[in-house]
Amino acid sequence: MAALYFHIPFCKRLCGYCDFLRSVKVQLLPNVVEAMHRELDEQHGFLTDRTIRTIYFGGGTPSLLHPSELERFIEHARQLFDCSAVEEITVEVNPDDITDSYAAALAQTSVNRVSMGIQSFDDNCLRFMGRRHNAEGAIEAVHRLRRAGFDNISVDIIFGVDGFGAESLNNTLNAVLDLDVEHISAYHLTIEPSTRFGRMLAKGRISTVSEQCSEEEFMTVHQRLTAAGYEHYEVSNFAKNGYRSRHNSSYWTGSQYLGIGTGAHSFSGDVRRWCDQKVEEYCQGVVYGSERLSTTDTLNEYIMVSLRRIEGIDLSTIASRWSESEAERVLRVARPFLDNGWLVQQDNRLSVPPEHFLVSDAVIEELFC
Repeated sequence: MAALYFHIPFCKRLCGYCDFLRSVKVQLLPNVVEAMHRELDEQHGFLTDRTIRTIYFGGGTPSLLHPSELERFIEHARQLFDCSAVEEITVEVNPDDITDSYAAALAQTSVNRVSMGIQSFDDNCLRFMGRRHNAEGAIEAVHRLRRAGFDNISVDIIFGVDGFGAESLNNTLNAVLDLDVEHISAYHLTIEPSTRFGRMLAKGRISTVSEQCSEEEFMTVHQRLTAAGYEHYEVSNFAKNGYRSRHNSSYWTGSQYLGIGTGAHSFSGDVRRWCDQKVEEYCQGVVYGSERLSTTDTLNEYIMVSLRRIEGIDLSTIASRWSESEAERVLRVARPFLDNGWLVQQDNRLSVPPEHFLVSDAVIEELFC
């Protein structure tokens, strides 16, 4: 089964940390929406798997679209694909977009999961990051979605922000646990050179947190959320039983997916494709970048995405899809990590224990072919 992704590349304000493709030229939103419908018509044949399992609206800020426009995309997809088995339709939202009327209208659509970018419940931290909402507004937005009938809500938080330490993080965790949402994504702040934070870092106006601070805050998040009953099933993701993100899981398990919109990526099984045009250019016609994955690329991709999840890698899968010698090589290279506890083995599976997810990148790099 495959996945559909729609990228809405507009924001009313650019956050200091965000390096996703986005624009503040919100007046171009209607033109981009029509261009996305044209792209969907033209590119639906990219997927050989015609059965859609999940649909996801990301950005940017998808909640800048009226719910009726979201439903229009969903109906368009139903005309082109077999959507009879769709299990999950997610829309990302900003808290300050969620009025009572918006929540009620969204509840009338096919959307059955909402992902809210809250990032922090510390108002000073929110101002520092350039967010449009405050903590009180975020809490009320979740309550509005609940009153509208949504029973599958995810929230994003960010940790590892210099100047906002243990007290700020614990207050954020207290607030998010009080909301009792079904899913939590907790990301360590990464500062990219192209962002406002990146430029501030280059000028010495802000700093990154120490490695020790990163480890301590990661463990705080892990311990608090798992103690509250959330499964730490991927490096940055926690879910109540039965509420893993099915859409993101498709990325991590090698499923095909079609991305629509500038800023979106697609994957057909052996070809990865992307569009990174400015919104004005995108409206004139879509231009893609692409790469065909080699056998080595696909193996490394399998290792990378698998070791970010609690299921880990299956040596028998490597043996059957690539070769017995590759499975033997991976196990041989893994020995030091098995000895120090960064990897564990159960039957033919190697996995990173969730409490060590922070070092998964180092493990992955060593296991690459």
